[in-house]
Amino acid sequence: MVLRRGARWAAGAMAAVCMVLLLGPSAPSRGLPLARPLPSDAPGEVVPDRVGTWNICNPCGGSGLNFGRATEIATAAPQVIGLQEACVRDVEEIRGYLEEVYGLVYRVEYGSVLRNWNRCGGLPWRPGGFGQAILSAAPMTDRVSVEYPDGGSEDRGYLAVTTLVGGRPVRVFDTHLAERRQGEVRAGQVEVLAAEVARHDRAIVLGDFNAVPDAPELGPMWALARDTDPGCRPSPGDADSCAATTDWNSKFDYVFLRGIAPRTHRVRPSPYSDHHMLHTDLNAGPGRG
Repeated sequence: MVLRRGARWAAGAMAAVCMVLLLGPSAPSRGLPLARPLPSDAPGEVVPDRVGTWNICNPCGGSGLNFGRATEIATAAPQVIGLQEACVRDVEEIRGYLEEVYGLVYRVEYGSVLRNWNRCGGLPWRPGGFGQAILSAAPMTDRVSVEYPDGGSEDRGYLAVTTLVGGRPVRVFDTHLAERRQGEVRAGQVEVLAAEVARHDRAIVLGDFNAVPDAPELGPMWALARDTDPGCRPSPGDADSCAATTDWNSKFDYVFLRGIAPRTHRVRPSPYSDHHMLHTDLNAGPGRG
């Protein structure tokens, strides 16, 4: 039987307290803020046709950071979410909070492109993995992780899996392109990504592209797919109307849809990252790429 939202939250909060008491300060719940109910508009369970993307920011500090990130994801409760700048240890902690506190169970696949002690901690000879991660409420198959031939100032790549969204199989990509002043590098990365996306009639491409909609390097993506925001297009006039997804009021984050139509979308600013979470609900039927 599915617990009502309030009862499940109370049970999850008690479980989190027990984790602290039983496991002590080394437990993942160290620094856990006082658990609180989700907003009244939170769905309370995974939304089967909802997908999202979020650059969770690294390095970022602050007490209870991963608990806050888990709360943000639980508030949206997408079926699938692509994370960028994700450390494996952080994602495992986020998944733990999602399940123990909010009753949301996600599977995970990683597309780590580097191991970095400064970013992700760990022992100097065993640093944590850093890159992309995809959380999905349904099983994932056919995982592919690709590092771009030229990452720019830092290694970059994409992760791809096949999973269910709205009850139908779809190829999901999660990427993070080169930093904002490296347009030529991003152009090469988009060519690699677009060539793979083009192989699929139904695809969802999530990620931080580090480029505004009318940036020329995004041309191959726009030729294959459309953004979840129906009014957001690469022409200068339309690009100005695209909702910003960063604290510096630029749109860098995208949910590109190929062969799938969007129904609604939302940008959610967060105190836990310099990027906003972007999520969209999809139509189950075929859509125009």
